[in-house]
Amino acid sequence: MSSGLFAPLVMRDLTLRNRVVVSPMCQYSCIDGLANDWHLVHLGALARGGAGAVIAEASAVVPEGRISPDDVGLWDDRHVAPLARVFRFVRAQGAVPGIQLAHAGRKASMASPWKGGKLVLPADGGWDDVVAPSALAFADDYATPHALNAAGISRVVDAFAAAARRALAAGAEIVEIHAAHGYLLHQFLSPLSNRREDGYGGGWENRTRLVREVVTSVRGVWPERLPLWVRISATDWADGGWTEDDAVRLASALAPLGVDLIDCSSGGLVPGARIPLGPGYQVPFAARIRAEARIATGAVGMITEPRQADDIIRAGQADLVLLARELLRRPHWPLHAAKDLGQPAPVPPQYARAF
Repeated sequence: MSSGLFAPLVMRDLTLRNRVVVSPMCQYSCIDGLANDWHLVHLGALARGGAGAVIAEASAVVPEGRISPDDVGLWDDRHVAPLARVFRFVRAQGAVPGIQLAHAGRKASMASPWKGGKLVLPADGGWDDVVAPSALAFADDYATPHALNAAGISRVVDAFAAAARRALAAGAEIVEIHAAHGYLLHQFLSPLSNRREDGYGGGWENRTRLVREVVTSVRGVWPERLPLWVRISATDWADGGWTEDDAVRLASALAPLGVDLIDCSSGGLVPGARIPLGPGYQVPFAARIRAEARIATGAVGMITEPRQADDIIRAGQADLVLLARELLRRPHWPLHAAKDLGQPAPVPPQYARAF
């Protein structure tokens, strides 16, 4: 009997060789948004390790949408060629290459973690045009953002579509829109960060408008043959914030717009949220959204063991699992998992003697 985790997954015209996906992981290793040798080796090794798809890190659709000055960018055509080099290698290893499109909003212009993680001022390479739905800082040591006006919102929508075109030119076959972890699109979704009184604030319909417009804009330029994913935070883990019920309703609204999968994470909107961490703690979000919104889901969050991941797929809780830190610790995790589960493993011939 074929293992659920290692059954192929068909999405539109794509087939993933298995249900293990490399989650987007910021590397903070760029100059001017340009991918380089680090990204080739980092993502290439994970593709070689047997994953079904490899999703490149949050890539800024505008310069001021970067978390840090060291982020990957897709706001300019010169970003295409370096990513194309990476994606060619990923595809050559049998994995599907993808990329996450992002705008950090009020969490922008911060130093990389190992550079202190503090606010970067314009004089030091940061920027003063940090934006958000409302002029509310994420925390005291973050920039106080400017509230986007109608023209600014329109530019954001257009920037996501332009970045999707560049992703396609680079050879990406999956695009994921980042609407989670307290970044700009999530900031519009949550009443804790969105205090607007226009058509993008107030009730649920208005607060979700920007996400729906971005999805529609991206789907308009992203080929019908290729899947479109959206990552959401299923809850803010905070009183008065975005809830699991909101997430189910949003997923139901995104499916008719051409979204193929909801990548179900949580949190990130407010500091100090009390999150009940534990193995598979976010899997129930993927299970509920899959069942109630009738859309494919990806499960994330402390999924580390092959049997655990296989059980998630077999139980119908999600259609795939996205691993992050565990793959940094064990880049060949999919190959070992296949062996543990008694399934054929896509071992590169150069490494066959080791497996």
